[in-house]
Amino acid sequence: MSTEVRVPTLGESVTEATVATWFKQPGDAVAVDEMLCELETDKVTVEVPSPVAGTLSEIVAPEGETVGVDALLAQIAEGDAPAKGAEAPKADAKPEPATEEGESTAAPSAGDAPAKDVEDAPSAKKLMAENNLTDVEGTGKDGRVMKEDVLNALAGKTEAPASAPAPRAPVPAEQADREERVKMTRLRQTIAKRLKDSQNTAAMLTTYNEVDMTEVMALRNEYKDLFLKKHGVKLGFMSFFTKACCHALKEVPEVNAEIDGTDIVYKSYVNMGIAAGTPTGLVVPVINDADAMSFADIEKAIAEKGAKARDGKLSMAEMQGGTFTISNGGVYGSLMSSPILNPPQSGILGMHKIQDRPMAIGGEVVIRPMMYLALSYDHRIVDGKGAVTFLVRVKEALEDPRRLLMDL
Repeated sequence: MSTEVRVPTLGESVTEATVATWFKQPGDAVAVDEMLCELETDKVTVEVPSPVAGTLSEIVAPEGETVGVDALLAQIAEGDAPAKGAEAPKADAKPEPATEEGESTAAPSAGDAPAKDVEDAPSAKKLMAENNLTDVEGTGKDGRVMKEDVLNALAGKTEAPASAPAPRAPVPAEQADREERVKMTRLRQTIAKRLKDSQNTAAMLTTYNEVDMTEVMALRNEYKDLFLKKHGVKLGFMSFFTKACCHALKEVPEVNAEIDGTDIVYKSYVNMGIAAGTPTGLVVPVINDADAMSFADIEKAIAEKGAKARDGKLSMAEMQGGTFTISNGGVYGSLMSSPILNPPQSGILGMHKIQDRPMAIGGEVVIRPMMYLALSYDHRIVDGKGAVTFLVRVKEALEDPRRLLMDL
């Protein structure tokens, strides 16, 4: 009896993944829940376990293949795997993918056709069969025809624009050995695509203000030791900003909404995304119902999600459903920036470096710890008045934290 191994649900807004690594090969024995392969999505790495015990008889999606949700990855022959006889099925298993998914390209008994079919991505073979294509140049490893190659051929494109839309200027021979070319990871490719799509789709605009951090810093210094002793977590600035944003979002709900076709979806809750830089790229873990959490709960959630982000252990569920995002470029020394929206959200707040600056207060020049704030918003749903009001409310709450306690 044969059991199919399919791509698991990848999470909200994630429709495809790349097969990164196969831990088993055709003919290998597998146990229940033993890891078969690793899929790389734009957010996290997903391991696919074996649903049954038996022998891996066929790999349908090889390494490097792009697969969609519920796509067929492999076939497992249930039952006890042969101890030393795995060599025979391993040799016979190679032509099988071509027989099942490439019937129109060659007969199973043909000598050279199965070998050529194995080189092409199964999704590409299926698409070629559906569109009666037989001669498509591949850009994959060893000339493998990928799904993108077929789509480009159907669109009348040539290989050059598909693989090199903007040809790089020639590099002098003496400089070539001083450069290193590294393929972008799927995460980095998706970050680039999503950020560019955000700019192309949303009518993005940024408004700026500055906040005097004197009161927040004084409050934090006064209670940080007691806070740590009671709650077991340090009192940072992020909980103040999260609380201030939740407070402002209640007054300006359109910043916490999103566009769905011709509808506007208003949220009566705040799932706060906290952008975090990791060695592999930017991720945005989400703190659900942040508006109903205490300072201590927020700090604990941020610490937990931050540690998982650095270790690459965030689950898909922990990065879904955000309604608003805070990005703290100040930890890297950024003085001012314009953050890019995280679709489908309509707002993102950029925090920056706290810097002592001379300020005119009460007719006198005094030195105060100041921070520039930036709110990027989707002008399709948020008007300038709403955006400025939101940022002013955040500023007011931070400059007088007592307003947060009194809901003012």
